[in-house]
Amino acid sequence: MHMAWVRYVCGRIKSDYRYSKDIVYNNFPWPASPSAEQKSAVDLAAQGVLDARAQFPGSSLADLYDPLTMPPALLKAHQVLDKAVDKCYRPQPFTSDAKRVEYLFELYEEYTKGLLAEVKPKRGRKKGV
Repeated sequence: MHMAWVRYVCGRIKSDYRYSKDIVYNNFPWPASPSAEQKSAVDLAAQGVLDARAQFPGSSLADLYDPLTMPPALLKAHQVLDKAVDKCYRPQPFTSDAKRVEYLFELYEEYTKGLLAEVKPKRGRKKGV
């Protein structure tokens, strides 16, 4: 979920993301109130990612996350984690990152509505009076 948000919201320098706490992180719409069961599923899945990484002690993160050579066990662990996180937002799976971003912006709009007071237009003086 967060990486879908990052790919859409972040600026870029060349092909690298330009991550900003003010634009990206602070505005990320976290799930409203995940249940204890959902949190536990995320915890277990995150531990699964760490366990999968531990199977390759001689590999750097760059080695492990190279899209062409990522170990299948690590890829599977991340897929399990992604599903657990997705379920914190809604029970049905997302079909694409575009659907995730659409959902996140709807959630962002819901979270932020009413934060800004309606701005009333300034009244100008009547001419010729």
